[in-house]
Amino acid sequence: MCAATSIQDAGRTGRPTVVFAGGGTAGHLFPGLAVAERLAADAPDLELVFAGAGKPLEERIVRQAGFDYLAIPCRAAPRRLRDVPSFLKSTWSALRTAQAFLAERQPVAIVGLGGYASVPMARAALRRGVPLVLLEQNAIPGRANLWLARRATILCAAFAEVKHYLPAECDWRMTGNPLRDGFAKRSRAAAERAGGSFHGPHAQGGLRAPWAGAQRDSALEPSGGPAAPRRARQLVILGGSSGARWLNTHVPPALARLRARIASWRIVHQTGEEDFKRTAALYRRLKIEAAVSPFISDMAGTLSASDLAVCRAGGTTLAELAVCGVPAVLVPYPYAAADHQRKNAEVFVEAGGCLLLDERGLGGDADRQLAGLLLPLIRSGATREIMGRAMARMATPEAAWDIATMIRRMVPPALRGGKAAERRRTAA
Repeated sequence: MCAATSIQDAGRTGRPTVVFAGGGTAGHLFPGLAVAERLAADAPDLELVFAGAGKPLEERIVRQAGFDYLAIPCRAAPRRLRDVPSFLKSTWSALRTAQAFLAERQPVAIVGLGGYASVPMARAALRRGVPLVLLEQNAIPGRANLWLARRATILCAAFAEVKHYLPAECDWRMTGNPLRDGFAKRSRAAAERAGGSFHGPHAQGGLRAPWAGAQRDSALEPSGGPAAPRRARQLVILGGSSGARWLNTHVPPALARLRARIASWRIVHQTGEEDFKRTAALYRRLKIEAAVSPFISDMAGTLSASDLAVCRAGGTTLAELAVCGVPAVLVPYPYAAADHQRKNAEVFVEAGGCLLLDERGLGGDADRQLAGLLLPLIRSGATREIMGRAMARMATPEAAWDIATMIRRMVPPALRGGKAAERRRTAA
């Protein structure tokens, strides 16, 4: 399917429709894609459509995943009084577009992905009595989800801590953060490493642990005979889909302080588009070899090959690290709404899988402080192994499957077609 930019382009197949509303950033968008991919596999009789703010990256990601896309231009709440009129005009236009789409397609459910881009479609759905499922990726819910939670059918939470912020009448479930199929295929390894068990479509089959055999470090090498060839250990730096200026500025000089220790490590740094050239030049100036890119498309493959991460503390990033068992130094974005990244980070630090560095107040000491946190992790494979196990225990690899199952149950039996209908006919 191709990306749609209008109601007419969104396609009319006659099948029951589920709309995924929101996006704007990969952190909001990827959980929705994970659930949509699970639904597409398990319920092919459903038509799945994404409705977002029309950002180029968002459209490109949805198109590449094979889903229809409806652009509903809208704006975040204004911070200046002079921006209020244009905000109200945009909001009204977006709401009318969403209402027209719902009237045309009569969806059976709306899945709100969080953020301001989810609001027009979610509001229109509530007015029409369409079931609304909210996905909340963080320990502190965003303003959009808080506003919608009172009337939502159900809210699926990635952190149990979210219950302290939700209204009493909100029906919420602790599902974990849904991850795309590339991560789900690593779920058996994550569960086995943590000593737990799990269910869902990936519960069976021989999935090889990404750290098995000689793939990680000497702590896992055979004790007898010649040592197996060891791959270079990998450090990955992630700032989210848009990158992180603080990480791009301070990680390279921090690594320069550890030059001798990281000589055998592979450095992978995701910068975002804006800082790509500047960060690549900084690594060259410091004479540090690094694979620098604005965006990592195969995040599952990158993290499964990584031994350590330095990153922000968005909910999706933490869920991805957990399912791959990767310990991390977390530098929460200090200006995130309600300081939710700090709360996310504290949960993982308390579990023993991460270290926390607060960028506020560091000043000119930032490089040294970051290097000091990294040194024991780079030096000790045993420490990374202990923290990796703690991360794996935090994994919720079947969240997408669980949420997709909830949504499938919202479809009235009379509207279920495709394979489901065929199974009913066969049984009769």
